[in-house]
Amino acid sequence: MTGSQDPPSFRLAYVPGVTPDKWVRIWNERRPGVPLSLTQVSAAGAGGVLLGGDADAGLVRLPVDRTVLSAIPLYTETTVVVIPKDHLVTAADEVTVEDLADEIVLHPLDDVLGWERPPGRPAFERPATTADAVELVAAGIGVLVVPLSLARLHHRKDLTYRPVTDAPGSGVALSWPEDAHTDLVEEFIGIVRGRTVNSTRGRQSAPAQAKDERTGTASARRKPATAKKPAGGKQAGGARRGSGGSTKGGRRGKPRGR
Repeated sequence: MTGSQDPPSFRLAYVPGVTPDKWVRIWNERRPGVPLSLTQVSAAGAGGVLLGGDADAGLVRLPVDRTVLSAIPLYTETTVVVIPKDHLVTAADEVTVEDLADEIVLHPLDDVLGWERPPGRPAFERPATTADAVELVAAGIGVLVVPLSLARLHHRKDLTYRPVTDAPGSGVALSWPEDAHTDLVEEFIGIVRGRTVNSTRGRQSAPAQAKDERTGTASARRKPATAKKPAGGKQAGGARRGSGGSTKGGRRGKPRGR
């Protein structure tokens, strides 16, 4: 309607640790005329960005406010503890929360695990960000429990990590405002869910209906031909085969048998 003034585009927000590259590539292949722009937002601020109209959809961390936002859970990340490479914990392939009981476990203000009570002993103060907490781990101040993607995002050569088997996980979801479920949002949902071009819903519904109508017309034309098979059975085939040779007599012989 306002296409001449506002060419279509799709704005996707994403939180640190999430990598939308694969889905963006598929979007660009399918909709080259609709540019997709990416904006990284904090996990805590993602909902506000969506509700404020600054993005059409977002790859966010759960939970979200389901009274105003729709969400499709995509996966839950493994949780790991980030430690110096010479830490005793590195002797194990994986650890439990109990194994961290004597450690100072840093709890940054942008934590995304939603602990009721973080494990270990608390630090004197909470780091402002996960990046700050990683620096403190490198300085030997404590350890940090985070989703695996954040451990990789803030990777340092002097640090490593181990899975924490009984820690809460962080779920990642595709989310959008409930009152802004557009055709472009539906198309991105299809990409994330692995739909093919032909199975994607939304803007395809009208062409699909037209295709069904064309198919139905063609089927109607073919129906009389297919209806002869049950009625005529093998006799119809025999008649065709016999028209050129010895079975012709057999065809005349059947009426006499009756």
